[in-house]
Amino acid sequence: MIDQAKANLLGFTRGELESFIKNLGEKPFRANQIFSWIHQKGCLDFNLMTDLSSSLREKLNSVATIQPPMVEDIISSPDGTLKYLIKLDSGSFVEMVRIPEKRRITLCVSSQAGCALQCSFCATGAQGLERSLTTDEIIGQLWLANFHDASLTSITNVVFMGMGEPLQNTKNVTQSIEVFLDQRAYGLSKRRITLSTSGIVPEINRLGNLVDVSLAISLHAPNNTLRDELVPINKKYPLEQLIPALQNFLKNKSSRSSITVEYVMLDGINDSLEHAKELVKLLAQLRCKVNLIPFNSFEGNPHKRSAKDAIDRFKNYLASKQYITTIRTTRGDEVDGACGQLSGHLLNAIKGKHRKIKIQEI
Repeated sequence: MIDQAKANLLGFTRGELESFIKNLGEKPFRANQIFSWIHQKGCLDFNLMTDLSSSLREKLNSVATIQPPMVEDIISSPDGTLKYLIKLDSGSFVEMVRIPEKRRITLCVSSQAGCALQCSFCATGAQGLERSLTTDEIIGQLWLANFHDASLTSITNVVFMGMGEPLQNTKNVTQSIEVFLDQRAYGLSKRRITLSTSGIVPEINRLGNLVDVSLAISLHAPNNTLRDELVPINKKYPLEQLIPALQNFLKNKSSRSSITVEYVMLDGINDSLEHAKELVKLLAQLRCKVNLIPFNSFEGNPHKRSAKDAIDRFKNYLASKQYITTIRTTRGDEVDGACGQLSGHLLNAIKGKHRKIKIQEI
């Protein structure tokens, strides 16, 4: 359990850490050393930071800690995907998913415990919102993915596509991204971090001034009537507001930048050729590429995945209109770790083999 009287340095940006160190009467460069120990070497123990003076180590031990969340369980899928159940200090649980691919290792992180948006096809939304995550809980997911098991390759890509709506926790998400990008921390490229939102328009309008990363929009419908049903936040921020906000996000970006449009394929709901034609009209003025997502079913949900020929027909029509269109490869569905399946009830529904681990101090 984290000592609430001590500052958890895992959640500090480098600028915040410099201010913290100066308040201890130390030189600012010490913050760079500590920052690298935490995020590049995975060190949780001030006493092992050998280039710090003994007096500074004593100060740090008295006022600070470095504490990632606890990994309660890990489930492995035959395709190499790992789904982590993470216990927060408050007792809430969140999940993150590590997805190995040929040229990258992607980490799908959570920004909230649960979600308030209640998209009709998403398991996480069905459980409701418990709370938003703090910066140390978000950064801690990447720390765990890189350092809890020395045999695993470091993460190359991060997607905010786990539990929760990132733009209902903008401050903590953007501060975490600042650390992910920092060359003295994880040093990820801005092109390798993607934030996915269901369409919180005021936050999208702010986002471009806060961080420079890739943006994905969970669209899933080509008109307001259908989107109101599938993505209820559309009732507050309809397409007439959402599309201009996405255009605004791209305004100061490179001409090569684009929005990723996520579109879950639901049998008989949004997968017809007419829907594809509507989508082309909707996206006509937006630089974008389209990612079609075969629906991943979960217990209690009435939706079904579109047939392969329906998905292919939809893709081919978009491609004929010069839209770069991909079909997302389903990864981790054996462990309910695929897109839309993250749920807070893993302890009661573990499938297949799993193993418990403990975090070791490095």
